[in-house]
Parts: sequence; structure tokens; C-alpha cells
Amino acid sequence: MTRHADDPQTVQPIAAALAVEYGMQAAAARQGDFPLAWHHLGRAHILAQTSLGAHCISHWRMLAFAVQRRDWREAAGQLWRLALAPIGHLTGRLPIGNTGRSTVSAFAAMDIPPDLRAILDRTRN
Repeated sequence: MTRHADDPQTVQPIAAALAVEYGMQAAAARQGDFPLAWHHLGRAHILAQTSLGAHCISHWRMLAFAVQRRDWREAAGQLWRLALAPIGHLTGRLPIGNTGRSTVSAFAAMDIPPDLRAILDRTRN
């Protein structure tokens, strides 16, 4: 049986994993480890691609972090990705595994870390 992104059995594990990644991002940012903070935002983005709402929230969080860091290039990239996310969902052409940063192509699929792959596979069965 295929589950839809709004199915509670799909949303719950992804929402829990997103909460963990966002919490780890915040902790890394508080400690001044900005590369690690971006790493966790990227991991959250991979999970968030399963739902338009969560996907847009991930880009809003990236945009907010970029502005906080005064990284205007990244902020501009996040604005662009906020515009692209709905189109990708409507057309079914999301680059699966993409970490969502402006330092990578918005159209490039990427390898999904095994632990995130396991969460996504559990929610799709």
C-alpha cells in the first residue's frame, strides 16, 4: 500500500525526524558551529521534500538562517528555491536527496544518507 504525504502514518516519523534535525541545527548555531547547523538544515530539507508545506518551511528556515548570518547569496538562493518548491511538487520533478542549499544546483538529485533513507522507506511502505 502506498501512503500519501498527508497520511498520519507518514507524517509522524518524518515530523519527529524533522524536529530532531531542526533541534540539532539550533544547538549547532548556538555553539557557533555554522557548517554543522547548515548540515542539519540540509538533512531536514531531504526529509521535508515529502510534503509541500514541510518543504517550504525548510526553505524558510534556511532563508532565516542565511539572513541571520548575513549570507545574502544564500538568502537570494533560498528565495529562488521558495518559488521553485511548489512547481516541483506540482510537476513531480523534485531533485530527491537535494540538500536545498544555494551552493548546490536546485535541480540536482543527490544521495540520501542511509539513516534518512530508512525513515523515508518506512513511510512509503
